[in-house]
Amino acid sequence: MASTLRRRVLGADADDDRSDSPSSAPTPRREDSPAAPVAPVEPADKVKVVHHHDRPKTRKRRNTLIFLMGSLFGLIAAGFLAKSNDLIEFPELGELSMDSLLDALPAGLVKDMKELMQGEREFIDSYDSFSVGLKARSEGLNAHHPVIMVPGVISTGLESWGTANVSRPYFRQRLWGSWTMMKALVLDKETWKRHIMLDKRTGLDPPGIKLRAAQGFDATDFFITGYWIWNKIVENLASLGYDPTNSFTAAYDWRLSYQNLEIRDQYFTRLKSHIEMAHEFSGHKVVLTSHSMGSQVVFYFFHWVASPLGGKGGDDWVDRHIEAWINVSGCMLGAVKDVTAVLSGEMRDTAQLNAFAVYGLEKFLNKEERAEIFRAMPGISSMLPIGGDAVWGNLTSAPDDQPGQQHSFGSFLNFRVGANWTTPNKNFTVSNAMQYLLNTTDSWYVSQVQNSYSRGVAHTSAEVEANEQDRRKWVNPLETRLPLAPNLKIYCFYGVGKPTERGYYYRTPDFPKLTNINITIDTGLTVDEIDHGVIMGEGDGTVSLLSSGYMCSKGWHMKRYNPAGAKVSVVEMPHEPERFNPRGGPNTADHVDILGRQTLNELILRVAAGKGYMIEDSIVSNIREYAEKVKIYEEDEKE
Repeated sequence: MASTLRRRVLGADADDDRSDSPSSAPTPRREDSPAAPVAPVEPADKVKVVHHHDRPKTRKRRNTLIFLMGSLFGLIAAGFLAKSNDLIEFPELGELSMDSLLDALPAGLVKDMKELMQGEREFIDSYDSFSVGLKARSEGLNAHHPVIMVPGVISTGLESWGTANVSRPYFRQRLWGSWTMMKALVLDKETWKRHIMLDKRTGLDPPGIKLRAAQGFDATDFFITGYWIWNKIVENLASLGYDPTNSFTAAYDWRLSYQNLEIRDQYFTRLKSHIEMAHEFSGHKVVLTSHSMGSQVVFYFFHWVASPLGGKGGDDWVDRHIEAWINVSGCMLGAVKDVTAVLSGEMRDTAQLNAFAVYGLEKFLNKEERAEIFRAMPGISSMLPIGGDAVWGNLTSAPDDQPGQQHSFGSFLNFRVGANWTTPNKNFTVSNAMQYLLNTTDSWYVSQVQNSYSRGVAHTSAEVEANEQDRRKWVNPLETRLPLAPNLKIYCFYGVGKPTERGYYYRTPDFPKLTNINITIDTGLTVDEIDHGVIMGEGDGTVSLLSSGYMCSKGWHMKRYNPAGAKVSVVEMPHEPERFNPRGGPNTADHVDILGRQTLNELILRVAAGKGYMIEDSIVSNIREYAEKVKIYEEDEKE
């Protein structure tokens, strides 16, 4: 059974599967004509993004195997939970081991499961390792522009450099982004929290603690062993001829506010120097490639490097040194899940856990602890939603509302009336929710947020230019402009089609006197479009479509936000994950897994090789329609 399944997954039975439907025409594959030469890319050619929709017709045997594997996993998980629960005792499980469990299962099932797992590994290897880069190389592409990669939030490893007694056991070990982190979190939680949280008053290192971002490609290629992040892009760049002499990872401590990144680590000064050095040595301008929060960091850098208040490079610095900015899944207008993370230590990932998992999580790291940790990382709060109700909607309507929708997405935090509940007496828009957050959190957190960031909208060119003198505004693309770089090319590549958090239902905690959390997600509410208190909208699973797409499709086409007329290109990538691939496969559009997507890697290589002009826009969502409904207008337009 698994042998047949593996052949199907790897494409061996693709023709047979297609023949099941007489109306479907066979699709040619690369293997069908191995001797055909690969035509070199001509300058006049245009690159169009092709999204494949290849679904197998027969899934009975797959479903059977999934059921059996799920049953086995359930048995193992149940045994583990039961053995870990002081209230439940099963003496019979005392000698339980994987070998004994496998011995008890039918030999044929065990053999099929092992073959399926091997087939999955073969499937992953079939597209992952260097293939995109080697194909691009065969088409005549080569390393051209130096490439500097700016990673996203939490994807950079953080290692301890402290020498105090509490830190010595972890010296030069990663307390974020490694198995050491997992070990410390489980066995030494309070020490781990002491290291990972910044000083609440200064937003810098706590006394006696010194955690720093890991450096080099190792800082971001894997989160923990086996869980890749930037590794696929690095592999394919290497296939094109890149190495540490012409590519670089600009890792940073994502916990810090952007101003403190420069104060403590001189991050932007070092980034400026590296770009200048790469440009001088290669003779070519640099391509910046950023992901998620990294795109906000790049946007802030553009202001810092030109400003007399920062790098003092002058308004033409970006035009002289930067060829292109590749903005991958950038949360340019923030992420709504950031609100719930700092408000109550929750998000969909925690709200939709089952009862056993919730019990374990709350015993180990409860909501109050999680909220405190998130608040003590001011960099996280850079991704609170930007633009207020003009972007995210009011209580009755929102730009991305769908036909027939029961409640508007603009009603962001919602409250049911319940017995003895002391929740607010009205629902909140994004603006209301931000004010509620600042009204109900400690003064140290409010100070960190208000002194570091701004979330408004500048409606005139005069406001935009004035904001260049305010560091707090530099992260906000609705209050500041793109650099005065008419030759800069901006490429927005992001995923669409994966349900993404857009609103929530909240209630009073069960025991309000025992916690400092005022409200908690109403996980018991599942009705209509509400799933365990969470309302889903459009996006890439983490960042809403409005955030990743608005500036690229409309905002940066407004004169005041892009006065130099830098060209902005957009390629949306639909989420089409492979059924048996835990990371989604070559057509995933998940917020993180998109970094391994085949199409994305191809586009990045083209820009790096100096062929970005071949890329054509490809918009498959309704972002243009939504963007027209956002209440931000050109100066000469009337509302």
